[in-house]
Amino acid sequence: MRKLRNSELNRLSLDEFHESKKLPIRVVLDDVRSLHNVGSIFRICDAFRVSQLVLGGITALPPHPEIEKTALGATESVSWYSASDLVTYLREQPFGELIALEHTSTSYVLNECTSFNKPVTLVFGNEVKGVSNEVLALCQAVYEIPQLGTKHSLNVSVSAGIAIWEFAKAFIK
Repeated sequence: MRKLRNSELNRLSLDEFHESKKLPIRVVLDDVRSLHNVGSIFRICDAFRVSQLVLGGITALPPHPEIEKTALGATESVSWYSASDLVTYLREQPFGELIALEHTSTSYVLNECTSFNKPVTLVFGNEVKGVSNEVLALCQAVYEIPQLGTKHSLNVSVSAGIAIWEFAKAFIK
């Protein structure tokens, strides 16, 4: 076994990425305050070729050196949009089933759900307050990531990576 060099990874060029078919997944950040989390989520969206990343509320926007530190150029590949009024944007721009990742009294366990083969909008919330109640009220479903330890939450970018992968698996052949 040998580790592959970057030149052997057959990655898309920026132009090829822009022209490529995207997965029917839109990702929404609801007041995510950490610039490093925003950058990490840009990279995750690039990795899975999501259709769009929506930066809502107080979520910081590129260009910003702290976002770029973790995005590593993904702000140039990923299609993104800024929505200061996220509730209005989600009402006016429907895209598949609107799903939040949050702990609620009616949330489904992410790994037990199997019907992830249709367009979805995945909403991830603020690192402390989670997804806002106003946005939750618009969602058709809420999922949570099962956790076995003493903590009740994961970093938002870690949660995004796990959830986006669970939904992307249905479309990756």
